[in-house]
Amino acid sequence: MSQVDIAAVKAYLLALQDDICSQLETEDGGTSFVEDAWERPAGGGGRTRVIANGAVLEQGGVNFSHVFGDQLPPSATAQRPELAGRSFQAMGVSLVIHPHNPMVPTSHANVRFFVAEKAGEEPVWWFGGGFDLTPYYGFEQDCVEWHRTAKAACDPFGEDVYHRYKQWCDEYFFLKHRNEPRGVGGLFFDDLNEWGFDQTFAFMRSVGDHYIKAYRPIIAKRKALHFTETQRDFQLYRRGRYVEFNLVYDRGTLFGLQSGGRTESILMSLPPLVKWRYNWQPAAGTEEARLYTDFLRPRDWLAE
Repeated sequence: MSQVDIAAVKAYLLALQDDICSQLETEDGGTSFVEDAWERPAGGGGRTRVIANGAVLEQGGVNFSHVFGDQLPPSATAQRPELAGRSFQAMGVSLVIHPHNPMVPTSHANVRFFVAEKAGEEPVWWFGGGFDLTPYYGFEQDCVEWHRTAKAACDPFGEDVYHRYKQWCDEYFFLKHRNEPRGVGGLFFDDLNEWGFDQTFAFMRSVGDHYIKAYRPIIAKRKALHFTETQRDFQLYRRGRYVEFNLVYDRGTLFGLQSGGRTESILMSLPPLVKWRYNWQPAAGTEEARLYTDFLRPRDWLAE
């Protein structure tokens, strides 16, 4: 069994944050991320990086955090009683990017590592993460390329890996109270340790490295497209779904808030502007309606 190397995971995550921020700054064309280093009274800390009011990126955050403690909150051990009485460390990079132009999708990515230790016993550890895309106006080729890159991240690790984690993503990023997906999916995995530490860490790195390879070409292709005030208004309405998911279902958000995490960093995923309307739906035959009928449903993008 390969040894758990916490230092190697942390070094990778810090470098990943640097690379993603650098590439997004280049694509934005002039606005830089502002860094906010912070410490958590209960143990650990992180560095939050936020970009706002850019030429392309209306708001986004790329966060690194490394938190630890002597014991997990009851909400975390209720489903995993073997973790009770163990010290823990949790670290990861989590990001959400909200472009200004509604033709450019919102994107989210997260890669994370968790380990719980107790003297005289083997550590309990796992990796999790993934990335997903939330368009407002659909471009089928963007979705195909997004999933093609997701598959490339998974291919070295087994023929079924992409399909398994693509399905998990479709099921996870689903608003049950709306009966609709949040977007067009991507990859999602959690509690992964079945391959041993070295191979599982390599998979997490592959997913982390492929996020910007998948997203940056979409920004480049769509950021200069013309849009109307009506399209901007629809983007703000659809952002409401993003807020609903993050506050009601997202595991990372809930764990962070329940474990005494830093609220400002946890909620940086929320967009700066958003709208809700009572009982509204787009008119049939419009591009807005096409988002629901053609994109917000599970599809095998690579078979089309």
